[in-house]
Amino acid sequence: MNENIKKWIYLTILSLVWGSSFILIKKALLGLSAFQLGGLRIVFASSFLFIFGYRSLWKLSLTDWKWILIAGLLSSFFPPFLFAIAQTQLDSGVTSIFNSVVPLLTTLVGIALFGLVITKRQLLGVFIGLLGALALIVSGMEFDPDQNYWYSVFILLSTLGYAFNINIVKRHLGHLSPLAVTTGSFAVAFVPALAIVAYSGFFSEIGQQIEMQHAMWFLVILAVLGTAMANILFNKLIYISSPVFAASVTYVIPIVAVLWGVWDGERINVYQLLGGLIILLGVYLVNRKKKTAK
Repeated sequence: MNENIKKWIYLTILSLVWGSSFILIKKALLGLSAFQLGGLRIVFASSFLFIFGYRSLWKLSLTDWKWILIAGLLSSFFPPFLFAIAQTQLDSGVTSIFNSVVPLLTTLVGIALFGLVITKRQLLGVFIGLLGALALIVSGMEFDPDQNYWYSVFILLSTLGYAFNINIVKRHLGHLSPLAVTTGSFAVAFVPALAIVAYSGFFSEIGQQIEMQHAMWFLVILAVLGTAMANILFNKLIYISSPVFAASVTYVIPIVAVLWGVWDGERINVYQLLGGLIILLGVYLVNRKKKTAK
């Protein structure tokens, strides 16, 4: 299959999967604390990845492990906790909107630290996409001013970690398979995450609390599909495209997440729909190839 077609297929699948992750976090938080959710998400995702990818870990050199340690902490360990904490105060749709600054931060980190070169059209697309995200944020604040938007800081910290991860994978880990990078990243996060789960009291509470048992179904789907498998697919996308293209998946995610939010009773207005269209325009400009002269 043509790689240009393949990367758009990957982008679409990831948008649907990760766009659905926010409603799964929301449902899992009905029975789990933020730290339990974040830790268990990592533990389940890691366990799934170890089954298929443990052999790939033997191929990693000490230099590979250095970069995987950094990338794993920034993208696989901290974000599951930060997202869960943020969604204790913010709607799932709003959280996904704040997540859409990843392409901008990826571009800025790439230019500042990794020698990334982009065209003026791509830069324009990044800022148009960001404008669409801001339109969604402003309209959401006017529509539901009671949410604590200070918790968006946790999302912004996660997006910065993703921005570094994308650039690290593209620059320093491109010679490894996506499965090896993903498995290694979660291997780094597994032990501290398991320790946090044990300290949270989960193992002593799960047998008595029905709400916690129900929440586990949402968590398993989130961990396996939205974390383990999606991260493998995302690393494949990084390899066959540019860092800016890979990061642009976060521009489409809010559209899916907001629709799930509406289904669950969260409200949406025409300005949020307009913001979604602006986001799609930004994605198009970021990824449109320059026409060659005949």
